[in-house]
Amino acid sequence: MKIMNTHIYNKIVTSVLAGLLMLAPCLLSSCDEFLDEMPDNRTTIDKEKKVKDILTSAYPDHEYGVVCEFSSDNVDEFNNTNGSSNRWFMQLGHWEDITETFNEGPNNLWTGYYSTAVTANMALEGIENLGGPHNALLTKCKGEALVLRAYAHFMLANIFCKAYDPATAANVLGVYYQYDTGTEVGVVNPRGNLQEVYEKIEADLEEGLPLLDDDYASPKYHFNRKAAYAFASRFYLYAGKWDQCIKYANLCLGEAPQSMLRDWVAYAELATSGTARPLNYVSTENNCNLLMTACYSRLGTMFLNYNSYKHFAHGQYINGNETFGAAHIWGEGKNAYKDGGTSYYPSGTDLGYCVARRCPYLFETTDPVAGTGYYRTIFPAFTADDCLLERAEAYIHLKQYNKACEDMNLWMHNYTTNETLILTPDTIQKFYSKVGYCYEITEEDQTGMVSTIKKHLHPVGFTIEAEGSVDECMYQCLLDMRRIETIHRGMRWFDIKRFGMEIKRRMMENHVPGRLVDVLTVDDERKAIQVPQQARDAGVTPNPR
Repeated sequence: MKIMNTHIYNKIVTSVLAGLLMLAPCLLSSCDEFLDEMPDNRTTIDKEKKVKDILTSAYPDHEYGVVCEFSSDNVDEFNNTNGSSNRWFMQLGHWEDITETFNEGPNNLWTGYYSTAVTANMALEGIENLGGPHNALLTKCKGEALVLRAYAHFMLANIFCKAYDPATAANVLGVYYQYDTGTEVGVVNPRGNLQEVYEKIEADLEEGLPLLDDDYASPKYHFNRKAAYAFASRFYLYAGKWDQCIKYANLCLGEAPQSMLRDWVAYAELATSGTARPLNYVSTENNCNLLMTACYSRLGTMFLNYNSYKHFAHGQYINGNETFGAAHIWGEGKNAYKDGGTSYYPSGTDLGYCVARRCPYLFETTDPVAGTGYYRTIFPAFTADDCLLERAEAYIHLKQYNKACEDMNLWMHNYTTNETLILTPDTIQKFYSKVGYCYEITEEDQTGMVSTIKKHLHPVGFTIEAEGSVDECMYQCLLDMRRIETIHRGMRWFDIKRFGMEIKRRMMENHVPGRLVDVLTVDDERKAIQVPQQARDAGVTPNPR
């Protein structure tokens, strides 16, 4: 693995990690106080400060980006051994049920999100024991706890369940909604159905949102108002309630959404080597970053210029035919993006990958002599740029194509170098209707593994008009943009589920598709990540296979 150990880098990492530690006081002295007072390890929240402190520790410290990105069509398989000795890594890239525990894996996501819910419930219980939300602090804490509980179950549902379809959700496995502060030994809670989960998420959101404020020492590591509105917008988009999605996106983005978007010009001025760009990408100083989470994760090595874990990678072929290097309506190649798109790192015939510098690689040293410690990163859970494209999608669902184009033009002019093109339903249809679909067998290519920027769409929970129509082309353009915007963050996986896309896992040979390894079909059961082995062993109902 490439080593970056300069004096400046160490100072940056030390500063960032020191800041992260300050964000979790209940993990330090406050938590020690709880344990000193309660020999049975149960936390008694008998002071307002304890409510505030315990909520600071409630946010997830693991990210979904690794599981979701390696499951998506943003990676191909390469004939090298970088990471292939890890059974879990191979299972992940091949859509198999993961039988081992690893730091970024399903087990830590499952337990982590349930831990978030339990901690939120402890705060809610403490608030009631203190006489209810009778002042500004406790009111804010109640809102935060409710939104946190909703978010935890939203992530559990979208990772471990099928995509939500209001017509069938009552008959689809959900996840147990955690309303209490613990589980009795030997009791296995029923998963219920997905419809119930979405109804409970909505109830928590609608109760919690009006109670929030922005009075935090580090507001972007909490559900501040804008972050909560962005979450509500995404939830209602996934729930198929388009008007509600737009309502909360409007509250998040305000009257001047341009001022909320990422400053790609400033980002582009930073060096493409080292950590400057990734640290800037996740900086809380950026208006676009709404909610950040500090995570234990190797995501920063997996999707930066390190050779580790590159048996599955965002290679030159995908980059050149599907993502940054491909011909899009706004342009083609590196020069189409204000930051230059991706950087290519070749390493022989069996390794080569293209990276966009997003989440940083940080290392928290616990033993300076042995050089051991924890891989860390900072993960953007919600950004204004994501919210803008989610609003654009809602407008498309409502067939308000001109309003959708306004948002899509805003995104395009903010990130790409094309400052003259004005997207309209007509220009979008003319461009995308002429683009072929991925995996089609043509006279020039008989393999069925060819890449383009479009995939056939078989949406879950909504309908799309005929291929080549204005409606379908608007969705194709929107998905094209969102794939670029969310690269290396795992969110493409949710679009794959929601829009019913087929994926072919290809073994690359000399950086082009060599042989077909597997196909994730339109209705493939594996699109619901399997419940972790430990949970299944304890009696939790597994997802069907």
